[in-house]
Amino acid sequence: MSFSELMKKGPLFLDGGMGSLLQAQGLMPGEAPETWNLTHPEKITAIHRAYYEAGSHLVMANTFGVHPLRYPVEECEKMLRAAVDCVKAAREQAKAGQEKFIGLDMGPCGKLLKPLGTVEFEEAVGYYAQIVRMGAECGVDCIFIETMNDSQETRAALLAAKENCSLPVLVSNAYG
Repeated sequence: MSFSELMKKGPLFLDGGMGSLLQAQGLMPGEAPETWNLTHPEKITAIHRAYYEAGSHLVMANTFGVHPLRYPVEECEKMLRAAVDCVKAAREQAKAGQEKFIGLDMGPCGKLLKPLGTVEFEEAVGYYAQIVRMGAECGVDCIFIETMNDSQETRAALLAAKENCSLPVLVSNAYG
């Protein structure tokens, strides 16, 4: 069954927070959670496995902060590939019987788009397109654009997803 088919069948369960669980595992203030995909993959995999065991259908790769405005593209690719590998390992290890899917988690880029900031809309689309292509290449089942607080950045990420893959896209925004 594909993720799109599962969505049509009725309710599905997603995972929960990652940052707070990583803090409980020793993530220090100011330390980037996505670096743990490379330095502590066993802890990332254990968290994902626990979500699958709790009944989650969709578990997000630990890629929320992976973005070319934060890291060189080669580093983004390493972190993203390691993140997806952690979820794949968790999916294989989990004994729960529900369908299990992997989401590419895309968060805000960390900079403001023009006119309030310095990032051009088209530039933002290009950055998100790189992440989408990497995730699709790694074998994720959907794109999850989350915790956006700028509708233009949400639009840039969504446009990048729709133009660079055929995967389902979920979006959540958080406004103050």
